[in-house]
Amino acid sequence: MKTIQHYIGGSVVESTSGRTAPVFNPATGSQSAAVALASATEVDAAVAAARAASPAWAATSPLRRARLLNKLRDLIETHADELAAIISAEHGKVLSDARGEVTRGLEVVEFACGAPQLLKGEITENIGLGIDSHSVRQPLGVVAGITPFNFPAMVPMWMFPMALACGNTFILKPSERDPSAALFCADLIKSAGFPAGVFNVVQGDKEAVDALLQHPGVDALSFVGSTPIARHIYATGAAYGKRVQALGGAKNHMVVMPDADLDQVVDALLGAAYGSAGERCMAISIAVPVGDSVAEGLRARLVARLATLKIGPSSDADAEMGPLVTRAHLERVRGYIDQGVAAGADLVVDGRGFRMARAGFEGGFFIGASLFDHVKPEMSIYRDEIFGPVLGMVRVKDFTAAVELINSNPYGNGTSIFTADGGVARDFVQRIQIGMVGVNVPIPVPMAFHSFGGWKASLFGDHHVHGSEGVRFYTRLKTVTTRWPCERREGASFVMPTAK
Repeated sequence: MKTIQHYIGGSVVESTSGRTAPVFNPATGSQSAAVALASATEVDAAVAAARAASPAWAATSPLRRARLLNKLRDLIETHADELAAIISAEHGKVLSDARGEVTRGLEVVEFACGAPQLLKGEITENIGLGIDSHSVRQPLGVVAGITPFNFPAMVPMWMFPMALACGNTFILKPSERDPSAALFCADLIKSAGFPAGVFNVVQGDKEAVDALLQHPGVDALSFVGSTPIARHIYATGAAYGKRVQALGGAKNHMVVMPDADLDQVVDALLGAAYGSAGERCMAISIAVPVGDSVAEGLRARLVARLATLKIGPSSDADAEMGPLVTRAHLERVRGYIDQGVAAGADLVVDGRGFRMARAGFEGGFFIGASLFDHVKPEMSIYRDEIFGPVLGMVRVKDFTAAVELINSNPYGNGTSIFTADGGVARDFVQRIQIGMVGVNVPIPVPMAFHSFGGWKASLFGDHHVHGSEGVRFYTRLKTVTTRWPCERREGASFVMPTAK
């Protein structure tokens, strides 16, 4: 059985730690590979390679860096189907969803190709007699990315193209659950002509994460994952003097107003709640129908549509939802459904009894779609991010109650409202305390030239991901004030300089 290794200094490097973890095919439930788990020594080797490559890469012109990113963009597009297949094999999401993941990551690579425009500074002449001032944005040095299992290609591509475009070198620590996409990207980066050491991959678990957090040679760190770990990453990284952006969990609501087209709402909810088996930080996990008549109509339509939901492995072209990523996560999701029933929520559709009957996939980590009605805010199925195909309905009496419900939730990642009333939608956008908002859009993930990020317990740090915020995170501002010698001398001055 193969062991998935590290990529350091431009080459695949075999692990010396002696530690590995199993990698599974979620559709079959069988182990497909092992992944090396880095020690602090191996992290140190990756940092050393990145630091060695850093001066020359920072001195490379933005135009040259952009040309290499353009080559990488072409390679990713050419090999998109291969990358999607790798994602599906280790994550479990259906191929169409995996292909969409690659496309959304590719869009950030395309945006990063505009580095020469993005990195321009500012200049002001004559701020004083014969004195000019200008600002530049310069790279931080060595930056690291710690990425989650649910988007093994897209989330890394939200980070490293921006970091490389800005002149930094990069170390990626992908999830040990689906590590192969990172090595595939490393191979494409090498093929595009990036110098050795500019991009590195260390496979691993908490030991590797802690080593990156504490390493004095790492200048900044990006993270996407659960809120408790994001909070730890931010606090620890900051304590070691690093710049940190740490994206945490979510509990995303969709408000359904009485004037909404319920058929459109159901189509939107199905993909937003059950796509990728609910393993998305932007998944809609709570529907908020305004009024009982809206709730009853929504419930009836969801029940009818869930009866036809096609669940299967990624090899099934008709499958709409695949398995969960691991058996442990499968049991965790089942446990939350048990808790919802025990708390008194109405389990309208129960996915716990689903069994995959197709030969070869009986041991896969499959679960059916579940739907709860009459969910209350004090229940664990409302409070916690389940990260599975479980949708809860919280009925409210009016628009104001819907806004209050969402604003009182500790998470602030994404939300949406479905309505035909522009005034209501505008009021919602202004009043809601959430980082990403959709109006008649179920999953409001910004395009690459805007920035992705939540509020409250969904983001720790000052900068969102990609877009203009990505440029600001991966650079630091330097302001230069210049005066050249001239014949006139004014003598020494001991007062604060001003523009008089």
